[in-house]
Amino acid sequence: MAQAAPAPGGMSRPGRTPAAAAAERRSSDMVRRSPDVFDARTHAIGRLAVPVVLGLAYGYWVAANNRFGGPITGWNLLLGFVSALVFAVLCATLLILTPRMPREVHALLWTAFVGCAFGFLYNQRGSFIPTQSSSQGGDVLRTVLMSLLVSAATFAAFFYHYYTREDAFGRRIR
Repeated sequence: MAQAAPAPGGMSRPGRTPAAAAAERRSSDMVRRSPDVFDARTHAIGRLAVPVVLGLAYGYWVAANNRFGGPITGWNLLLGFVSALVFAVLCATLLILTPRMPREVHALLWTAFVGCAFGFLYNQRGSFIPTQSSSQGGDVLRTVLMSLLVSAATFAAFFYHYYTREDAFGRRIR
């Protein structure tokens, strides 16, 4: 017959020790978070690098959509770099400011950012080619409708995300 070896500092009989019960009560009052793998310096670099990399990718995409397979021009490069700069600055600003806001405003600001960014990108898709017979007003209406559709989906996803992970005061619960 095999028996379990007694645990150090505990009681040998089944049941809870007073120290283990007290530790469990303390841990249930605290908010449990996932372990932080990176140090503060890595997070600081990431807060700067992520918007810059996303902005460069967005600027390239805008410039590529704008030229529609044609030659690369100086104005095309300027449009790409200005788009990248604006995107990166707005993204970094939202990353800094939105965690301090209520979850509804938090989701609404990110929704507006995503909707405007998508709308501008969609509008650069080469709709101003002379061989195309569609009217200018129809292109703008289609761009606005597509942006609203993307914005609605974004708002639903972000609101659900923040609603399930924050309490009413904006404190993270997970």
